[in-house]
Amino acid sequence: MAIDLEAVWAICLRDLKRLWRDKTRFVAGIIRPVLWLVIMGGSLRPAVTDLGVDYAKSLFPGVLGMTLVFTAMHSAVSIIWDREFGFMKEVLVAPIPRSAVMLGKVLSGSVEAFLQGLTTMVFAPLVGLWLAPIQVIELLALMLLVSFSLTALGTALASRMTSFEGFGAISNFVIMPMYFLSGAIYPVDRLPLWIRSLTVVNPLTYSVDGLRGVTLGLNVFPMGQDLAIIAVFGLLMMVIAYPAFAK
Repeated sequence: MAIDLEAVWAICLRDLKRLWRDKTRFVAGIIRPVLWLVIMGGSLRPAVTDLGVDYAKSLFPGVLGMTLVFTAMHSAVSIIWDREFGFMKEVLVAPIPRSAVMLGKVLSGSVEAFLQGLTTMVFAPLVGLWLAPIQVIELLALMLLVSFSLTALGTALASRMTSFEGFGAISNFVIMPMYFLSGAIYPVDRLPLWIRSLTVVNPLTYSVDGLRGVTLGLNVFPMGQDLAIIAVFGLLMMVIAYPAFAK
């Protein structure tokens, strides 16, 4: 699994250039979190009053996590796109290790998810959430780690899919349960026991918990545990994705 950094950078840069030319993806990424913060936060605020913090503020880390997981997973569509139109064949016959191809795809998706996360952070004052400089730095670092981990998951799935329709169905089947079982909308520690047992095996649970811990100081799990699980999960997905690129 040798790494050719020049090849990694070339593949990553190519995907980011394609992203820059497709402005609608950024616009859609901005509209989604605003709708969730305004509509979901406003509609559920009267019903959820005992969190120790305003519900809209509590929802913000969950919306940030939603932005990261949707963008990271959907960025992996580029793997199927390149395979469908023949570009992947040209890359795979190049004299570079397959691990460089995989890492380039993961890094480009991670940067895309991170940039969308930055646009969501701008709307924190919309719910009355003002972040200190140290919080912003910690949040940026955590967003990078979460973006990498979730993009690795999308890459592991896309590398084994052969059609856009198949990947769309599988990704939605993965994303929606992950999101609704992550504590993004409601606190994990208040769920029924049988549902709570599912949340502890959900990597997005620890991502949202870490984001909420940085922004509001309301961790359910220790921050070290959140970071360790996110990192290990990302590395595990890379290991799972590699054989598909090596075939």
